[in-house]
Amino acid sequence: MSQTSGPSEVVFDVLRYNPEKDAKPYRQEFTVAVTKGMTVLDGLVWIKENLDPTLSWRSSCRMGVCGSCGMFINGLPRLACANQVAHLHSDRVVIKPLPNFDIIKDLVPDLEAFFTRHRTVKPYLIRRAVEEQNQPTSEYFQSPQELVQYIQFAYCIKCGLCLSACPTVATDDRYLGPQALAQAWRYSADARDEGGKDREQEVYSSHGVFRCHFAGACSEVCPKGVDPAFAIQLLKQDLFKRKLSGCKEQHGSPVTAPITEAKENPKIPKAPAPTLTK
Repeated sequence: MSQTSGPSEVVFDVLRYNPEKDAKPYRQEFTVAVTKGMTVLDGLVWIKENLDPTLSWRSSCRMGVCGSCGMFINGLPRLACANQVAHLHSDRVVIKPLPNFDIIKDLVPDLEAFFTRHRTVKPYLIRRAVEEQNQPTSEYFQSPQELVQYIQFAYCIKCGLCLSACPTVATDDRYLGPQALAQAWRYSADARDEGGKDREQEVYSSHGVFRCHFAGACSEVCPKGVDPAFAIQLLKQDLFKRKLSGCKEQHGSPVTAPITEAKENPKIPKAPAPTLTK
């Protein structure tokens, strides 16, 4: 499909579902005349204005900032406003609501559980001096180097694309998910925050970071480069570092001491050498 030769036509293959009258979702096709620069969201707006006013979806800013228009477009979770039809390189645009979410209507996902997960990790600065935080007398300063530690993860727009791509979310409806966990790290890594302990119970629960299988799909579809898979690994690393640090302080010797002792003391039995079999 070439945009230099003038408008062309594509088929919008849209999954429809109205729970008030439909027994199950069904697909409906619309033929759309594509103009230069038309986004998938533009195409949906044209369909609603010219072909079917009942078509429903969620959108707001139209510039990839609000995260409202997340949809499953040609096999990937994407923002409808940030993807031009021409860049899909197909004469058919297949659109479905985001996977791993219930459907409210047509392309509108139910994000209630998503925001519940987000709130669970306390995504805000926590200070021990509560009165000072509520009635501050000055700013909480931080250096540019401290800002670098978390700024990447502050770009999350809560679009839900990462959860729709996550295989663990698909199999565990109690898993916190990459978005919430990335925000847990964003605030815990903030030098102004003192609430790391307050988030531990949820973050390191049986449905927290260690449920992540590191598929990396969440980071692949993130439209803002937040890289939630990386944030999850940093959360795991932080826990191990603190646990190891606690072991060192408790026992008063390096963690590697038993290994060193085994090499120097012949009385300590060593593991047998591996035997090669044909």
